[in-house]
Amino acid sequence: MSKFKDTDIQSLIGQVLRGGMIVSMSIVFLGGIFFMYRHGHSIPDYRKFKGIPPFLQSPGSLVNAALNFKGQAIIQLGIILLIATPILRVIFSTIGFVLEKDYLYVGISIVVLLIIFASMMSGHAG
Repeated sequence: MSKFKDTDIQSLIGQVLRGGMIVSMSIVFLGGIFFMYRHGHSIPDYRKFKGIPPFLQSPGSLVNAALNFKGQAIIQLGIILLIATPILRVIFSTIGFVLEKDYLYVGISIVVLLIIFASMMSGHAG
């Protein structure tokens, strides 16, 4: 087995970022088409706040709604994928640092991942 080089890891990370962006944009665009097909003729009433629809409030119902071609759910999944793309970049960078035996950057990458996941779980992301 040949040894991974830094350029190989950087190329893989670039492909992950490009692929994640293209796929997420495509999913959001497709969701927008479904949303406009179903709701493009309706006029929103901005005098009443309706809140988040129930099918967008939990992961299971979100996936189920997307499989039923609800535009808002498909758009939401595309946005989640867009957010997950840089997180995947940090994960691949960590793997690259492990392969290079650069343990200082492995530790820094793990701390970054822990901060990201802690902020996501606590709801204070941003």
